[in-house]
This record gives sequence, structure tokens and C-alpha cells, in this order.
Amino acid sequence: MFTGIIEQTGIIKNIDPKKNLLVLGIDLGSLAREVRLGDSVSVNGVCLTITSKKSTVAKFDLMKETIEKTSLRSLKPGQPVNLELALRADSRLGGHFVTGHVDEVAVIKHIAREENWVSMRLGISRGNRKYIVPKGSVTIEGISLTIGRVGKNDFEVYLIPYTLEVTNLRLKKTGDLVNIETDILAKYLLGE
Repeated sequence: MFTGIIEQTGIIKNIDPKKNLLVLGIDLGSLAREVRLGDSVSVNGVCLTITSKKSTVAKFDLMKETIEKTSLRSLKPGQPVNLELALRADSRLGGHFVTGHVDEVAVIKHIAREENWVSMRLGISRGNRKYIVPKGSVTIEGISLTIGRVGKNDFEVYLIPYTLEVTNLRLKKTGDLVNIETDILAKYLLGE
């Protein structure tokens, strides 16, 4: 379980393709001191398990399902990824409940940039649209965000300078794919 409050970005060091598996090596930087084998880490909003660790680089096995259903399939060495360690029972819940189980990969339809403000419009499938409500929560690339405008098949979020500074959303452009997790509470209330 996560909160969607990104702790820092890490850098993809290597990607090792194997049959039905990708092994992702990520430099966790200072977060490496806080994790051990078997720990869960949210990587761009996807809950992954540390399978090995050497110095600050941790390895994660991406199964076929993860490769097919998330944007992690398009990662390349050198790219930054959003990182969050699993929620501790004695921690504050700063964002919202996030499972790290991606509902869909969305396309960024439009980005508007103005001074100290960015608006990002994303497509959403009909099946997940019912969980997208104005002022509700959504997770994009592991980041807990508040939903702004909601359209028939898209929605908008607004990004403050801090979010852009500490996450990889600052590098995203129109047409890019991002991981979306809708609010788990909405799923329980509205049924899935």
C-alpha cells in the first residue's frame, strides 16, 4: 500500500530481457538504505518487489502481465522514474490509498503550460471513467493527484511547480503513455 506521495526519482540503470520477464535495474539513490530484499516499491505507480540489491541499485522482476499492462514496457536506461516506499503503519497518509496495481495505461492528450501552473489532459477508458470525478483522487505515474475537469472520455489534472520539480511528469509530453490507478475507495463504492 502506498500514498502517492513521491519520495524521489530514481534512474533506470539497465533492462535485462528474459523469456516472459524483464529485469529492471534502478538506482534508488538514498532510498536504497531503507530497503531490503522482498520489499515493495512503487515505480511509476507500479508495485514491484526488490529481488536483489547491490549498493544503491535494486533489481525488480517484471512479469509478462506487468510488461503488457503498464507503461514500464517503454522505459529506457537513463530515464527517471518516480519512487515511493510502501506505507508504514505509523506514517501520515499524505495522499490517498494507492495499491500500485495499474488500472490502465493512458495517453496524454494535451499539456498546457503557464507560469507556475501546468494542466495535463489524459484519455480514460469507458470502464474506468466512472471512477473519475471532479475533486476526486487519481494516481498518475504513482503520483496522487486531484482531478480537475472531467470530460466524456478524458480528464484533467493541474500540477504545481513542486510536483513538476520532484517527479518525472516534468519530462512528459503529449502522446506519452502513463500509468493510471483510479481511487480504490471509488471502486469499492461503485463496484468493479
